[in-house]
Amino acid sequence: MKVLVATDAWHPQVNGVVRTLSTVGALAAERGIVFDFVSPNDFRTIPLPSYPEIPLALPSKRIIRDRIAAFKPDAIHVATEGSIGFFARSVCIEQGLPFTTSYTTKFPEYIAKRFRVPVSWSYTVLRRFHNRGERVMVATKSLELELQTRGFENLVRWGRGVDTELFTPEDPVALDLPRPIFMSMGRVAIEKNLEAFLSLDLPGSKVVIGKGPDKAFLEKKYPDAHFLGEKVGKELARHLAAADVFVFPSKTDTFGNTQQEALACGVPVAAFPVTGPLDLLEDSGVGALHEDLQQACLAALEIDKSGCRAFALERTWDKSLNQFLDNLAPLAKFVGRPS
Repeated sequence: MKVLVATDAWHPQVNGVVRTLSTVGALAAERGIVFDFVSPNDFRTIPLPSYPEIPLALPSKRIIRDRIAAFKPDAIHVATEGSIGFFARSVCIEQGLPFTTSYTTKFPEYIAKRFRVPVSWSYTVLRRFHNRGERVMVATKSLELELQTRGFENLVRWGRGVDTELFTPEDPVALDLPRPIFMSMGRVAIEKNLEAFLSLDLPGSKVVIGKGPDKAFLEKKYPDAHFLGEKVGKELARHLAAADVFVFPSKTDTFGNTQQEALACGVPVAAFPVTGPLDLLEDSGVGALHEDLQQACLAALEIDKSGCRAFALERTWDKSLNQFLDNLAPLAKFVGRPS
């Protein structure tokens, strides 16, 4: 089986979309399933306005058509709603090729925070984008229900896993900081709502891991917090394992892979009761949810860490890959292949 994936998010970017696509692609290869990723690396790029760390691809329909014809995929998945995603979608529609999409980022809320564009306008665009596909993959039940109320159709579930061999409680880094350590990790940007965490009156220390356009501003505004920059691989896992509580302040993520990574490191999670944390942590016993994030953080301190690792071990990437493959829309025919 061969699957072509069109994505605007790809290496060297570090985010949940890249991690998810990379992991399922690697696991699929072990099963003899070939993934071909059409990504920003295939085109000329420019810095994304207001977010220069992210490359904005300037794709070509011709190149995408040629990639489809040469690769002869059995299924096409449009993973993102950026320039590559829009061009790939257009090619599929023009050629009558069925395709699936995934809704992984709340772009309407992100755009509203940065440019004050009404959320309803952005959802109108995204609804039209996704509803032309055969299926829209979403990570959680609450996101599925939310999108249904906004007119999205053909929604199916695609859960996420965690690498429990990389993320473990073993060998935590020695952080010479007052305990307890409350840690957050991810892109340091306005849409991640980090100020909701950094402004809290908490005992011990507040630590932020990651980079992004708002890092310098937040470092200056919150000098008592510790910004450790971007960490990857085993170094990231060792830092997560050193925390007492993992704080996930975002209200705009559709899931939040970092929560499961922290749990795999034996660290309980504190978050708002919103899409993502609500689906993962409600009644789990390994996280604390509250509209008052300070109360959630303090409650998470009382959680027995022993259950966190066991909880994460049930969230495998193999299950995620199986869901993804089941959701794909097979191509009956396409240019270059006999029907």
